[in-house]
Amino acid sequence: MAYGSVTAQEISLFKSIVAPEKVSAGESVRELHSRDESFHKRCRPEVVIFPGSSKEISGILKVANEKRIPVTPWGAGTSLEGNPMPCMGGIVLDMQEMNRILEEREGDFQVVVEPGVVYKELNKKFAKKGLFFPPDPGAGATIGGMVANNASGIQTLKYGATKDYVMRLEVVLPTGEIIRVGSNAVKSSSGYDLCRLFTGSEGTLGVITQITLRLAPLPLHFTAVLVNFNSVEDATQSIYQIMCTGITPAALEFLDGNVIEAINAFKNTQLETKPTLFMEFHGSNEAGLKEELFLIEEICASNNCFLYEAGIGREERDRLWEARYATFEAMKNANRGMEIIIIDTAAPLSRYPQMVDFARKETISKGVKGYIFGHAGSGNLHMGLIKDNNDLKQAETAMEAGDAIVRRAIDLGGTATGEHGVGIGKRKFMSHEHGVSLEIMKRIKFLLDPHGIMNPGKIFF
Repeated sequence: MAYGSVTAQEISLFKSIVAPEKVSAGESVRELHSRDESFHKRCRPEVVIFPGSSKEISGILKVANEKRIPVTPWGAGTSLEGNPMPCMGGIVLDMQEMNRILEEREGDFQVVVEPGVVYKELNKKFAKKGLFFPPDPGAGATIGGMVANNASGIQTLKYGATKDYVMRLEVVLPTGEIIRVGSNAVKSSSGYDLCRLFTGSEGTLGVITQITLRLAPLPLHFTAVLVNFNSVEDATQSIYQIMCTGITPAALEFLDGNVIEAINAFKNTQLETKPTLFMEFHGSNEAGLKEELFLIEEICASNNCFLYEAGIGREERDRLWEARYATFEAMKNANRGMEIIIIDTAAPLSRYPQMVDFARKETISKGVKGYIFGHAGSGNLHMGLIKDNNDLKQAETAMEAGDAIVRRAIDLGGTATGEHGVGIGKRKFMSHEHGVSLEIMKRIKFLLDPHGIMNPGKIFF
């Protein structure tokens, strides 16, 4: 598809829609919006605009649609698949100026926000009121970015993903039309679920400008558990057996020895460099939690764990989760000068041990250094594969290993991406995963965005 360029005439038009200082074609600003946290090649926009309202975005999109100029929404730039990178140049809409909490509906356990609100700041504010927004991707993501990618994180197992908390959306379509979808009711059977359509669409269908979220009560009691195993097999078998009990941990994280070693070096921790499970349980009373922990300990012991530490205090618990959140930075620190291929597959829980075993054998057989971790309770397997761009053969082998692991997850009934989105990196797997239904997605895209201006190069080739 042929796209238009941003000329002096368009720059002048944009400066008549938003304040002139909110339009920048400066080198440094364009460079800052040329990449996210992924290894994908930089793509510079021609101009970056910082809109302050839906009306301004509508005006910008009307110009862009008429001139066939690509438009890429930008949140915090923390994504790992190139999701907000402007592949075709054009306009980046940086949403950080739209960062207001518009309405607090505590009686309904709801809040209305603009997309630039950072979820950590939202939770800090509502913690005083005993409420929180559970999806927790770890990075300093914005709510808009989380909705666009249907983000989740360590607490998905108990609380669900972002899509489970989106109740209403205001969206500006590529034509500039402003629509509102969803309702404030906790359930509805009224027509197609357009909230779910836009949630996870990665900015390819329109620009999300207002979000009504459902909030959850903060848990009254919690306990954290740390378990070490001598083998990956024992650890992954424990995961499956724990989930078969019907107990739902708030978090169940798996980290292999390589990950623990990298974390120790980066965070100056003294964790055992063994396959490890981090777990957290939430409940309304301590007695119920103790009963759950008794059964969890029995399962881990039956799978030859050599360290089981439960009832970890808040300070130690926070330190452990801080270490877990630092996984990506720890891998980068341990492999300076290298690129990291991030795997984000998810498989059916019964196939999770098989998935981990395949990933280990694939990296070992190809001689690729790999770090295995993930939200194991929900079948989400993350990996970091080390790619040396100074060694073309090694770099190619690392990519081959990553592709084989993703294909295996799909063949096991899973997905190429559990929470990071398709972006640039997972486009090549879409046909394998979705088959003929991918064509339906393309038709929806064409219906809403016939000129293909919204975040081109993502999800589809």
